[in-house]
Amino acid sequence: MPAADVVQALATAYGATEAPLGVAVPADRLIEALRALRDRHGYRYYVLSTAVDRGDDGFEIVHLVRNLDAGDDLAVRVALPKDVPEIDSAAPVYAGADWQEREVLDLFGVAFRHHPDPRRILMPDDYEGHPLRKDFAMDTPWGYRPATRDDAGKDA
Repeated sequence: MPAADVVQALATAYGATEAPLGVAVPADRLIEALRALRDRHGYRYYVLSTAVDRGDDGFEIVHLVRNLDAGDDLAVRVALPKDVPEIDSAAPVYAGADWQEREVLDLFGVAFRHHPDPRRILMPDDYEGHPLRKDFAMDTPWGYRPATRDDAGKDA
């Protein structure tokens, strides 16, 4: 559970609001908040970044950082609109965000401005779409076929 004084400091300085396991910050304050967490509050270890497709409500980007001395994790959440899924990259602040943001780009289609290497990392370069979006068509030309009851338990 994040320290209450850190949550309060982020609320005062960056307009953060309390959210599950951490805070939600405005997109335009994300990099400042991450830099403060790293430099002033001891959250020097980058754990993960991921995204959540909230349907018509857009996307939520989650960065999880850890204070190793305190054994404390803090999730930093940012809401993005569906029509413009773009945000500044955390990679210039935390090098560990590099590949994880590339996964979010590949699987959700969220672009990270100022990312040092914004290439696909999981899917082929010519793959169309982003497979973890809720609106992704399951009948792709790439041969995806959901398992059926008849397929269950058969050896490949």
